[in-house]
Amino acid sequence: MDNLTYNIPGLLFPAISLLMLGFTNRFFGLASLARQLLAEYETSKSEVLIKQIQNLRFRISLILYSQSAGILSLILCTCSLGMIPFYNLVAWIFFSVSLFFMIVSLLLALIEIQMSVTALDIESESILGKISRLN
Repeated sequence: MDNLTYNIPGLLFPAISLLMLGFTNRFFGLASLARQLLAEYETSKSEVLIKQIQNLRFRISLILYSQSAGILSLILCTCSLGMIPFYNLVAWIFFSVSLFFMIVSLLLALIEIQMSVTALDIESESILGKISRLN
């Protein structure tokens, strides 16, 4: 096994940072939307809003898990950098597990994006239903 250099784990830092920024922005957007839908539900008590709010709760939990996996990836990547001068095999292990958690983070983000499409489907079905009732 080749020696792990500082450059290899160092490449993950910008990627993880950008992922965390993206997840944080999505979280704030979803939190704002959730507050808006909850306020709207208080006045209308619509079934469609219940579906949307349930979808949002699940999506927010996915973002939480994505962020958690990303943070764990960053911590393990940092540990990998710290172990390079002492135990190269341990550094490789930390780096490998860091990559695994980055993949987990990305997969959770992919699931969240698919849930976002589901939310749009719920909304469009609601609007199409209203249009068909008018005709």
